[in-house]
Amino acid sequence: MIKLKHSLLAGVALLAMASCQQSGNGESASARKLLDPANMDTTIRPGDDFFMYANGTWLKNNPIPGDQTRWGSFNELQENNYKALHELLDAAANNKSAAKGSADQKVGDMYRSGMDSAAIDKAGITPLNGVLARIDAITDANGILNEITTGQTQGNGQLFAFYVAPDDKNVTKQIPQFMQGGLGMPDRDFYFNKDERSAKIREAYKQYQVQLLMLMGMDSATAKKDAAEIYGLEEKLAGASMTRVEMRDPYKLYNKFNVEGLNKLTPGMDWKTVFSNLKIGNQDSCIVATPTFFTEVSKQLKATPVDVWKKYLKFHTVNDMAPYLSSNFDKARFDFYGKVVRGQKDQKPRWQRVLNVVDGSVGELLGQMYVDKHFKPEAKKRMLELLDNLQSTYAERIKRLDWMSDVTKQKALGKLGTFIRKIGYPDKWRDYSKLEVSGNDYVKNIMAASAFEYDYMINKLGKPVDKTEWGMTPPTVNAYYNPAFNEIVFPAGILQYPFFEMNADDAVNYGGIGAVIGHEITHGFDDQGRQYDADGNLNDWWTPEDAAKFNEKTAMVIKQYNGFTVLDTVHINGELTLGENLADLGGLAIAYEAFKKTKQGQGNEKIDGFTPDQRFFLSWAQVWRANTTPEEAFNRIKTDPHSPNLWRCNGPLSNMPEFYQAFDVKEGDKMWRPEAERARVW
Repeated sequence: MIKLKHSLLAGVALLAMASCQQSGNGESASARKLLDPANMDTTIRPGDDFFMYANGTWLKNNPIPGDQTRWGSFNELQENNYKALHELLDAAANNKSAAKGSADQKVGDMYRSGMDSAAIDKAGITPLNGVLARIDAITDANGILNEITTGQTQGNGQLFAFYVAPDDKNVTKQIPQFMQGGLGMPDRDFYFNKDERSAKIREAYKQYQVQLLMLMGMDSATAKKDAAEIYGLEEKLAGASMTRVEMRDPYKLYNKFNVEGLNKLTPGMDWKTVFSNLKIGNQDSCIVATPTFFTEVSKQLKATPVDVWKKYLKFHTVNDMAPYLSSNFDKARFDFYGKVVRGQKDQKPRWQRVLNVVDGSVGELLGQMYVDKHFKPEAKKRMLELLDNLQSTYAERIKRLDWMSDVTKQKALGKLGTFIRKIGYPDKWRDYSKLEVSGNDYVKNIMAASAFEYDYMINKLGKPVDKTEWGMTPPTVNAYYNPAFNEIVFPAGILQYPFFEMNADDAVNYGGIGAVIGHEITHGFDDQGRQYDADGNLNDWWTPEDAAKFNEKTAMVIKQYNGFTVLDTVHINGELTLGENLADLGGLAIAYEAFKKTKQGQGNEKIDGFTPDQRFFLSWAQVWRANTTPEEAFNRIKTDPHSPNLWRCNGPLSNMPEFYQAFDVKEGDKMWRPEAERARVW
């Protein structure tokens, strides 16, 4: 497993490219308008709200479908490209002659088992009977801890997150790492915030707990009693959990312990046994990101009755697996997490949900099938050209910084020059030969894939770090920066319109994928990334004076975004979103300067009445166009380190004099800022 510190989007959206040279519906770039004026609302001044000016008519004409929580450029791309993956999956599932162990067999059987809703409904909760019986047999706190740790290895991880990843201060070594978890709501703050929306979600969650327990066979009175006890335990765990803002500080998360130190941190927990259950061999040390949480766990293993722990484990086992069980469990979970939390009216079609599971389980098998058919070598070549331009432009900007000393500049340039660049798909594919997949047992396949993934991860211990490894599958529409590898990664899925188009003019590509490239490069120098050196180690390579100047500049960004209102009186959390806001701000500025080196960027030829600069900024705005449900917007404000789309568009623009000039933005316009209040870091 790779720890992804910075990605372009929240989560990992499974999307694929139908073609690098065509839109998803087969329409060539030359036959359609890459920036269609019909999508704009020219009744709005660009200097008042550029997001609505560029996208207003499109937003009015594209309401959110019932099975979505937001609808925008990413979603259009997703729907078109789901079709390409659907064809691959149907072909694999219908290939009756596929050799056992082949990609077609494993991908096809995983998909076929998930699509057999009749068999899944007939099975009900029985696929979990073995796990639930094992929990029922527990008699003491040691048994609880043994179940929690053993379950981690079998696709049934509860209570905390565990993974193997490079040691932040010695990235040549893999080390076991532990993180807080165990909550049923999206974030710890939902347990405590007093606002009306949080209170509504909290009460709905309590009702959902009762509903799920009743589906598991309890009567109403028992379910209500047990749900209250489960919630009470979760509330204690939430109280000991770090906030998302606190977890943005990598030094706070770096807490190294040996077994003796762990036993002192968590009285009553035998970490030698924990390590053994987790298959951690020949290791004496680990990193505990959130020590206070694990101290609370040890306290609750003593204070909370074993029967309550057993109820907690059974509830979370079923809750985690509900999407893969019979429709009554699946629907109950969707009604809370989909409808209440995110405002989604309808479930996505079953084939799309199963497709996501296939990608998450055997993603590099599916990805290999996919790139063989759809990925064009020209796209990689063009991306490398863009990367070269963006990277050299970034270096030039670092050299010109008036707030950074020469000594820190040289180290920054050294880091920039050693970036690993990955495009499209891995050079070395994962080996799934030890994974058994059948066509008639969905839950068994999912748990087998989880156990396989766990073994793949745990086997990294004691071995050299493999920097060829990818943290996303090729069909993913996303990109990321990984500080431990000091790498920027662009899966094949994102290399298509509206981000990237082989036949587009430079303004469109630089305003889209160019800004994405700049975004990921800037993550290497945002408030978190800047704390890692060229080798990927957590190491302070800044002079104190330069660090102080950087923090002064980022304070302006925090203040700006704290001032943006999303819902009613709900504002963006400028501290939580700082890294992504810095990446958007830096990425767009670097992309613009790189664009100005191109022939089109240096000219004035208009297309559809727009200058090259105007097309660059319109392309940027087009990428972020989206309608979002209020519920989803609220959830993301609490949990997502990315700002809402409107402000991802308008926020950086309000700081760019080049945007002001391109659209004649003047004092009095709503997006205008006095020069002294315009943020510029990189």
